[in-house]
Amino acid sequence: MIWDTISNIPTASLLTFISGGLLLNLAPGQDVMFATACGIKGGPRAGALAGLGVGIGVLFHLALATVGLGAIAARHPEVLTVVKYLGAAYLLLLAWQSWHAEPHAPATRTPESSWRIVRRGALSNILNPKPVLFLLAFLPQFTNPAYGPIWQQILGLGLIFTITGTIITMGYGILAGLLGMRLGKHMGILNKVAGVIFAGLAVRLVAK
Repeated sequence: MIWDTISNIPTASLLTFISGGLLLNLAPGQDVMFATACGIKGGPRAGALAGLGVGIGVLFHLALATVGLGAIAARHPEVLTVVKYLGAAYLLLLAWQSWHAEPHAPATRTPESSWRIVRRGALSNILNPKPVLFLLAFLPQFTNPAYGPIWQQILGLGLIFTITGTIITMGYGILAGLLGMRLGKHMGILNKVAGVIFAGLAVRLVAK
């Protein structure tokens, strides 16, 4: 049903949407930096799982955008402010944990559970109120009542955007993890680099 609606969107418009989404996802933002920090700290596996978790978090925002709750949040800035500071506090916690992590290479330390890494990636995205506002601003530009129900178009386009973005973010995390493995003897420094990145993301989230 949803994909039938998406198939009604002209090919040129759909390709423009996909190209724009790819360019936006390739530009290093909070999600990419988060997966990169996780990859540096925990290796390619951790980077990939963090990227997957981020994608799950985007699905949460897409659900809000689809039902219009993002518009409600936009009219009540205090809601966004609370979520924003919760997200910053969570990132600062991750920064502290990374800074004080034992300086062992990813290959020699006990692997973190997959669920914990995915959950951390999802929370980092869910506790950032900006994605739902971005989706509400970006997706409607490519919708048209003539193509079918608007909510189906937003959901379908959002899923495409989420899938491509998740793949790109996981790729960044894997590359960062491979770099971390090659520099394994310097993991003490890399853990602190990851900590600085997490702290920087917290400051960036609050400052904007």
